[in-house]
Amino acid sequence: MSTDKYQSPLSERYASKEMQYIFSPDMKYKTWRKLWIALAETEKELGLSQNGKPVITQEQIDELKAHAEDINYEVAKERERLVRHDVMSHVYAYGQQCPKAAGIIHLGATSCYVGDNTDIIVMSEALKLVRRKLINVMKELADFAEEFKAQPTLAFTHFQPAQPTTVGKRATLWLQEFYMDLEDLDYVASTLKLLGSKGTTGTQASFLELFDGDQETIDKIDPMIAEKMGFKECYPVSGQTYSRKVDTRVVNVLAGIAASAHKMSNDIRLLQHLKEVEEPFEKNQIGSSAMAYKRNPMRCERIASLSRFVMVDALNPAITSATQWFERTLDDSANKRLSIPEGFLAIDGILDLCLNVVDGLVVYPKVIEKRLRSELPFMATENIMMDAVKRGGNRQELHERIRELSMKAGQNVKEKGLDNNLLELIAADPAFGMSLEDLQKCMDPARYVGRSVEQVDAFLNKVIRPILDANSDILGIKAEINV
Repeated sequence: MSTDKYQSPLSERYASKEMQYIFSPDMKYKTWRKLWIALAETEKELGLSQNGKPVITQEQIDELKAHAEDINYEVAKERERLVRHDVMSHVYAYGQQCPKAAGIIHLGATSCYVGDNTDIIVMSEALKLVRRKLINVMKELADFAEEFKAQPTLAFTHFQPAQPTTVGKRATLWLQEFYMDLEDLDYVASTLKLLGSKGTTGTQASFLELFDGDQETIDKIDPMIAEKMGFKECYPVSGQTYSRKVDTRVVNVLAGIAASAHKMSNDIRLLQHLKEVEEPFEKNQIGSSAMAYKRNPMRCERIASLSRFVMVDALNPAITSATQWFERTLDDSANKRLSIPEGFLAIDGILDLCLNVVDGLVVYPKVIEKRLRSELPFMATENIMMDAVKRGGNRQELHERIRELSMKAGQNVKEKGLDNNLLELIAADPAFGMSLEDLQKCMDPARYVGRSVEQVDAFLNKVIRPILDANSDILGIKAEINV
């Protein structure tokens, strides 16, 4: 590793090797060569000829295929220093390896033929990897929700104690947001199309010239290229580039996943503060350089940190899309080289962290129960009031008495640091006619979680399990985090 120049943390610390390869020079330039081969094959198959002789021969195509993988990078770099054009530098380098085919490489195309089609192919492959990891996160969350679906826990609104839920039910809230992200991802991925080969301003004027104005033949070019590159179709119209709206839609999917991950990580961080749920903490891990006892939620903090990066990064493609001039302007290029790969590298790191965290989440039922029971008397007041009414009490009078006693118990807790003694106060009040033993029978936490268990079962069985079953072949990913 070079230590005398900047190294991106996204590749050094966060993103997987798989995602880094997708955005690597090898992936990019090998795809360029596949596209040049697809173009040459299409032109040959459509009978491109001059004075009755084929312009492209099978020998030339075979030569191109023989050197599709062994890219002569140094030749391309040296040529780019001279001509300041990356595509033409690689056309030249490819031609050096394929002297018989040199004259027909890139025939009729403009730079965006390889640049933009490759961008679409790369984003499509990257979305497939994101999808695999997202579904695996969903699997781990589903298992967690199933395991803890009946574990009562204090719920919070405004981070104030509220009616109980269960640990598993809370996890379904995180899971549902990832499910919504999967829906968005699948839709956007299904709509990705290639640019095709439409020439300098998208009019296919060069092919009109090459094929002597044969409209029927020209109509076949894009579908044939798309099929050769594994796509169903090309965008029907374009300028020189595909619409940069496409990049906006793709990175918005990443931003949505980032928002879901951020929300989950925040909840886990708060629960770790409460000592109820904890992210994995390794045997030799150091929580603080000064406070040796600390167990900081560093993985969830990193999820939140990277997620904010992705959410803000989504502005780049949106602004770029909005500011394109007419058929083409090059102020997108430098921005795309940063915003698209780094958005994917960051979301890849986020999903690996999510896999690691959810797989190793530690739940502390005793702490959860202790906190819940300290607040449960307040939650149980309605049930207590109803039981007292059945014993002959007046509902309105009892409501006022419970309000007064609740305030007194709350004062004891907040001002005096005492335990919640609301049950004792109610038992001592003759208006209720209930003993402390009677009241403690109301303190089963399971009585107050509503339909949490049933909701978890219904959500997992009707919504999530069918998705996991349909994608069983991609389950089982175990994430490794570097630091």
